[in-house]
Amino acid sequence: MTWRLIILTVIAGCLTAAEYRGVVKFGNIPIPSAAVTAQQGDKKQTVLTDAQGAYAFRDLTDGTWAFQVEMRGFAPLQRDVQLPEAQPAPAEWSLKMLPITEISTAPAAEVRVAEAPKTEIKRPANVAAPAATNTKSGFQRTEVTATNTPPAPAAEVSAETSQRAADGFLVNGSVNNAASSPFSQLPAFGNNRGVRRWPYNGNLGVIIDNSSLDARPFSLTGQNTNRPSYNKITGLAALSGPIRIPGLLKNGPSFTATYQWIRNRNVTTQSAIMPTEAERNGDFSKSLTLQGLPVQLPIYGTQIPVSSISPQARALLGFYPLPNSSSGRYNYQVPLINNTHQDNLQFLSNKQIGRKDNLNGTFQMASGRTDNPNIFGFLATGKSLNTNSTITWRHNFTSRMYSTIAYQFNRNSSRNIPYWSNRQNISSDFGITGNNQDPVNWGPPALNFANGIAALGEAQYAKNVNQSSGVAVTNFLARRSHNITYGFDFRRQQTNTISQQDPRGTFTFTGAAAGYDFAGFLLGVPDAASIAYGNADKYFRSNVWDTYINDDWRFRSGLTLQLGIRWEYNSPISEIYGRLVNMNVGPNFTTATPIVANASPDPLIHPDKNNIAPRLGFAWRPLPASSFIVRGGYGIYYDTSVYQSIANQMAQQAPLSTSLRVQNSILNPLTLADGFKGSPNITNTTFGIDPYFRIGYAQNWQVSVQRDLPAALQMVVTYLGIKGTRGVQQFLPNTFPPLSLDPCRLCPSGFSYMTSNGNSTRHAGTLQLRRRLRNGFTAEMLYTYAKSIDNAALGGSGFLTAQNWLDLSAERARSNFDQRHTVTLTTQYTTGATSGLGFLNSGKKAAYFREWTVATTLTVGTGLPLTPSYYAPVPGTGVTSSLRGTYTGADIYDAPSGLHLNPAAFAIPAPGTWGNAGRNIITGPSQFVFNASLGRTFRMSDRFNSDLRVDATNILNHPVFPNWNTIITSAQFGLPSTANQMRTIQTSFRLRF
Repeated sequence: MTWRLIILTVIAGCLTAAEYRGVVKFGNIPIPSAAVTAQQGDKKQTVLTDAQGAYAFRDLTDGTWAFQVEMRGFAPLQRDVQLPEAQPAPAEWSLKMLPITEISTAPAAEVRVAEAPKTEIKRPANVAAPAATNTKSGFQRTEVTATNTPPAPAAEVSAETSQRAADGFLVNGSVNNAASSPFSQLPAFGNNRGVRRWPYNGNLGVIIDNSSLDARPFSLTGQNTNRPSYNKITGLAALSGPIRIPGLLKNGPSFTATYQWIRNRNVTTQSAIMPTEAERNGDFSKSLTLQGLPVQLPIYGTQIPVSSISPQARALLGFYPLPNSSSGRYNYQVPLINNTHQDNLQFLSNKQIGRKDNLNGTFQMASGRTDNPNIFGFLATGKSLNTNSTITWRHNFTSRMYSTIAYQFNRNSSRNIPYWSNRQNISSDFGITGNNQDPVNWGPPALNFANGIAALGEAQYAKNVNQSSGVAVTNFLARRSHNITYGFDFRRQQTNTISQQDPRGTFTFTGAAAGYDFAGFLLGVPDAASIAYGNADKYFRSNVWDTYINDDWRFRSGLTLQLGIRWEYNSPISEIYGRLVNMNVGPNFTTATPIVANASPDPLIHPDKNNIAPRLGFAWRPLPASSFIVRGGYGIYYDTSVYQSIANQMAQQAPLSTSLRVQNSILNPLTLADGFKGSPNITNTTFGIDPYFRIGYAQNWQVSVQRDLPAALQMVVTYLGIKGTRGVQQFLPNTFPPLSLDPCRLCPSGFSYMTSNGNSTRHAGTLQLRRRLRNGFTAEMLYTYAKSIDNAALGGSGFLTAQNWLDLSAERARSNFDQRHTVTLTTQYTTGATSGLGFLNSGKKAAYFREWTVATTLTVGTGLPLTPSYYAPVPGTGVTSSLRGTYTGADIYDAPSGLHLNPAAFAIPAPGTWGNAGRNIITGPSQFVFNASLGRTFRMSDRFNSDLRVDATNILNHPVFPNWNTIITSAQFGLPSTANQMRTIQTSFRLRF
C-alpha cells in the first residue's frame, strides 16, 4: 500500500494550489511563447503562453498585481488586477503588431537570466519551452527565469539577453516554438533550458488494473463462479537528452531510451459441456437430441454395456471433469488464469553531421513469457525474444532534394511448450498407436465432438526463429509545383521452424458409426482420423522487392494531383533443402501425383512478377476560399502475405512426412487404438496448389466531399468501393454428398486443392460529422453502411473450403467480415475551458475541478454473418468439414425461450444431397462498445509534471456476445459460445521531468 499512499499524497499536493489564468491573442489567433509578468512590490513571476496562447499563475496573494504582456514584434500591454476578483474569468489580452520598420529594432523583452537562489519557471504542463530557432532568420531562443529578487541592471543582462531574444510567433503567423510544432520533442529537450540546468528529460509511470475494480465475467451457465484475484501492472520509464562522455565526447548524438515492464495476471471464465456421470457409464436415457427425443443407438438402444466401453476411451475420460452446474445448456464453468510477463526496451539516437547529413538509429528488444491453461487444466508455457534495429542516413543535396538510405534487421524467436511435453507419453500408456512418439510431442490425441461436448486438445510444441533484413532507398525532389518521391525496397525473409502440424493426431466423432457422437467415443470408434508429422525442421526463404515513384503535383491553386505507380514482387517461398510437396493433377482431377521440390525440374509454384499497381488521387476546391473540398483516388493493392500459409501446408505431407486424413468405413475400420492408418482409396498427400497460382489484388476507389457547417461543425461524406480479383479458393476434388454413390471410384481424393479464381466486392458509404474543439468540447460521429460479398478468402479471415467442388458459385455470399451498419460516437470535454464557468477558471475551487478531460467512445453495430452447419466426414475423404445444413423455411430468428436462433429453421440434408442453406445467411448478435476515460495533468513545478488517467472499458458492464453457436446438431445451437469482457478499470499515473 506504500506506493498508493505516495501517489495520493502527490496528487493531494497538486490539488491545493489556486490559479489565475488568461489568454493572449492577435485578433483571433492565439500567440504562443508570449512572456506574461505579474509583479507586486518585489514579488515577480513570469510565465510563457502555451500553443493556445493560454497562461496560468499559481499562489498569487491577495492585493493589486501589475501584469505585463510582451512579445517581440508586438506592442507591450500592461494592466493592474485586484485579486481576488469578484467574478473570476480568464483575462484576455489582444496584442497589436508593431510597424514592420520597428520589428527589427524593437528591444527584446527584458527578463532576468542570471542565476538566482530561488528559481521558479511557470509554464503550463502541456507546453514545452521554446526551441532554439534558426538564427539566420533573426530569431533566437529565449530563457525566461522568474525570481523573487529585483531585476538585474540593464548593463548586466543586455549582452546575454541580446543572444537569447526570441519570437515564438513569426510575422507571417506561423508557430516557431517546439510545443506547437508537429515535430516537437519532449519538454525541455534541446529547448529553453540554461547551460547549467540538467539537459535531460524523462518520465516514470505506472498503469494498474486490479480485479477489485473490475466487474465479474459474464456467466453463460448462470452460476456464481468464484473469481481469483488478479493484478495487471505496467511500469514505464523514459529518458532523453544528449550523449556526453566527459573528456571524450562533448557534443554527442541525442538519444531517447524507454523501458516498459508488464506483469499481468488475467482471469477469464470459460463454459463448456462435459459428459455426465450417466453418459460416462454408457447410459443415454436422459440425453436428448436437438429435437428433444431420446437417443437411440442402432445396437444398444439407450444403454451401452460397461464391458463394451473401450479401454482407451475410459482412460481418456479421466481428463474430463464432472459437470459443476445443472442450469442452462452449459453444465461446466471454470475460471482460467493467464499470466503474461513482458519486458520491452527501446533506444533511439540521432546525430546531425554537418549541415547536410543526418544519422539516426533505433534498437528495440522485447522478451515475454506466457502461461496459457485450457479448460482441462493443461498449462502451456511460451517464451519469446524479439529484436529490431534500424539505421538511417539522410543526405540533403539542396534544400529541395534529399536521399535517405535505411537498413533494418529483425529477429524474432519463440518457443511454445505444451503441458505434457517431456512429461508423460499418454498415447503409449493408453494403448493408442500410430502417432508421433517424440518426447516433446507427448500427450493425448485431440478429440472433436459434433454435438457440443468439449473438445479435448492441447497446444503443439513449436520453436520458431524468424529473421528478416532489408534495405530501403528513398529520394525526394521538389521542382516547381512537383514534389516527387521515388525509391525501392528489398527484404530477405527467413522463417525457421521446428514443429509438427498434428503429431498426436485427431479423432472426430459425428455419430455416423454409433448414432451419437459420445457413444461412438465410448465404443472407441471414431468417424474420421487425421495426423501429420515428420519433417519437423523447416527453413523457408523468400525475397521481397518493390520500386515506386509518386508525384505530388500542385496543378493549380485549387487542385492537387497525386500520380504514382508501384511494382511489387514476392517470390514464392522455398525450403533450403527442397522439402516441399505439391500435387501434379490431371484433367478434371482424374489423376494426382505428389511432386517433391528437390526432385522436380520445374518450380512447384511459378513466380508472379506482373504486380504493377497504379496510384491516382486528387484534392479539388472548386470555389476559392470555400470550405467545400472534393477528394478522390484509385489504387491497386496486392495480397503479398499469402505464400507463408501455403508453404506451411506444402511442408508437412507425404511422401516426406506421415500424413493422412481417413474416414471410418467397412473397408477401413478405425478404432481409438489403431486409427491412424491409411486407406488404399485415399491419397496420403493432403494438399495441392495450382502451379500457376497468382497473387490476388484489390482495386480501391474512393470519393469524398467535405464541407464546413455552422456551429463549428464539419461534414465529410465518403464512398469507398473495393473489387477483389484472384482471391484464394480451396476445395476437395472428387467428393460427393453424404450417403450417395461415388461417381468416380478410381479418381484420387482425400486432399485439398487451392486456386486463385475467387473474387469479392465491397461498397461502403460513410457520413462523418465533427465538431471542432470549442470551449473545451469536441465530438465526432461516424456512420458507415457497407456490404461485402465474396466467394473467396481475399480480405477475409482464413481460407474457405467449398462445400461442393463442382459448384463453386454456391460459395458466393456475404463476407465473413460483412457488417452492414456501424455508428461510432466519440466525445471529449475539458473542464474550465468555458469562460462562463467562473468557479472553474480561478480560485481554489478551480484547482480541484478544472483541466479534467473526459473522453468517451461509443460504437454500435449490427452483427457479423454466421453459417448454419454440422460436422461430418466428407465422403471420399477423411476430411471432417463443417457442411451446411438444409433451410426448412421457418423463421430463423423466431427462437424459443432461452435461445436466440430457431433450431427448427435448419435440418441435416437428405441422403445424397448437399445442404441448401447459403453461406453466412445468419446475422449474429449486435455489437456494442462503450468506453470512457478521465485524466488530468498536474503542474508541480517548472521541472515536474504528473499525469493521472483512469480508463474504463465496457463502462456500463453490458454483456455483449460476439457470435451464436450455429452447429445445427449441437445442444447449444442458438446460444452464445462466449461473452466479451465485462467492465474493467485501468489507472495510469506518470511523473514527467
